[in-house]
Formats: sequence, C-alpha cells, structure tokens
Amino acid sequence: MHPRITLLCLGAATMFAGPALAQTKTDHYLPETAAPVDGHTQTNSMAIHNDETDRMTVAVQLGNSGPYRFLVDTGAERTSISRDLARQLGLKPGPGVRLHSIAGVGPVQTAIIPGLAFSQNSVGSIEAPLLEASNMGADGMLGVDSLRSERILFDFKAKTMSVTPASERVQSLGDGTIVVRAKRRNGRLVLTDATADNQRLTVVLDTGSQITIGNAALRRALLGRNMLAKPEPITLQSVTGATMDGTFMILKELTVGGIGLKNLAVAFVDAHTFRQLGLEKKPALLLGMNAMRAFDRVSIDFANKKLRVLLPKTSRADGVEVAARLP
Repeated sequence: MHPRITLLCLGAATMFAGPALAQTKTDHYLPETAAPVDGHTQTNSMAIHNDETDRMTVAVQLGNSGPYRFLVDTGAERTSISRDLARQLGLKPGPGVRLHSIAGVGPVQTAIIPGLAFSQNSVGSIEAPLLEASNMGADGMLGVDSLRSERILFDFKAKTMSVTPASERVQSLGDGTIVVRAKRRNGRLVLTDATADNQRLTVVLDTGSQITIGNAALRRALLGRNMLAKPEPITLQSVTGATMDGTFMILKELTVGGIGLKNLAVAFVDAHTFRQLGLEKKPALLLGMNAMRAFDRVSIDFANKKLRVLLPKTSRADGVEVAARLP
C-alpha cells in the first residue's frame, strides 16, 4: 500500500467567480526578439526564498511596517493577508466576501490594506481576504491584483525575482527563449496550445501550487493512452485549510507551445477551480511550480498576456526532462 502524499496548494484563490471566456488559440512558437537589459531598463530584483512547500516568497512592506513574507501566487486573483498580521497591524475590517479555492467556495472576512510595496513597486488600498498563516505558510500572498500591470521574471538559477512595468521594453531571457501567447480568464493566464499524446488540453499558470493539478476529464482521456504511470494517493490542502483527496501520477509527456515536458508529476483532484473557470468537462491542468522549476527562467507577463521560458541546458527539476519542439 502506497503512503499518502500531502501537499499544500494555495493557487486559484479568488473572491469572485467571473464568467467563463471562450477558449482561444495560442501561438506554437515565437522567436524572441526582445532588447537586452541595459542601463535604462527599470528592473527591480529581489531575492526569492523557497518555503517548505517549494513556492516563491518575497519581502513585502505594508505601510511603514515590515518586511513580511508573502507568497507569489499567479493563480490567485486577490492579494490576501494572515489574520494574525492584520490584527497585529490594526487594519480596518473590510466587507465579507465569498472566497473560491481549489476545495470550494465559502465566506471570509477581509481587512483593508492601505498600501503595500515590494522592491520599488507599490500598490494602493486593497480589500484582502483574511486567512490563517498556518494554511498559507506565510504572512500573506500576492495575487494578480498586485501583479497585473507588471512583468514577473523568475530566475531559478540566480534565485531572484525581477519585476518590471509591463509597459517597459521586454528583456531577453537569453538565446533560445520560447514565447507562448495566452488569454486571461478570471484574471489568470490561460494557455490553450497544449497536448498530451495528441490530446488537447487547457493549461492555467499557477505559481501558488506546489504541484501541477489535473482534472478528471484529462485523467479519463489519458488513461487509455498509456500516458500515466505510478498511481499513489495524495491529499491537497487549500488556502482555507480544507483538504481534498486525489491520485498522484506521472504524466509521461506534456507539450505546451513549443515546449516539451516529460515525467511531470500531476495530482488528479476534483478541484473547484476547474468548475469556476468552466473547465470541469474539458481536459485541463493547473501548471504548478514543479513544472516551472524545470526551466532556467520563467517570465509571466499579465498585461501583454505572454509566457516566456528559457530552456535549461540540463533538467532543473527532479525527474522532469525539458526539450524544445519546432511548430
């Protein structure tokens, strides 16, 4: 009998479920023609630290207080703060809202953050959901509302995160950079040019999740194709502390745009996020940090709706092999 694996999955936390958008096409492969970094480029580099669940945290200043450790969660529409920290800072209460997470939807209270800053970037007043620090594993998390006008670059080799205004000229990640166009759905970046053994699927970028999550429709589609291996029980914990049981399996091959990933660990769970995005009946994945860490650099550009990745010379994530593919 296999031991049960337990993982923390914060991604896809949002206060409102907006309407689902139609699925759209992404580009297979775009050559990188960006300008190199020069003395005029406004780059703010921060050291990034790996928390115990292998996700990204940065130092955040709240008013004149801090710094505090916040997760970087591209799968969350809203920036959240721990209940203890809000009480410690004496933040004013905000309205009650309904929070959507991977486990479902339920009521939460909010607090008014008058302003926050990370590196040289600042965000105005935010109604932030109050969550338990023990469930987040940090003082809070930065959602798309704090990052949507920025371009975020994760440099896994240098262990830094760079933030630049999306209006600035694009920096080249290096020779061989692959660019994939995306669409926004409920604030998240969604890629639809993805296949597993010719089975088309939709991919949602989610840096708040330690592991990539697949839905039941994808599992059914792949089981008959001999694309999945090593089934084991797994438990995921959501941002609210709720847990969900599922199956941990290895996806032998996934192609996203011009990028190939082999031997990718996937947790197949009946996540509420798929229903929220209108993807519960279509094969879909929430692409987590175990996939993104396979690259040397990953750039997520919310404003211009693009994902850029720099392929490594050797595989960076344990067991995950990466290869470029032509259109």
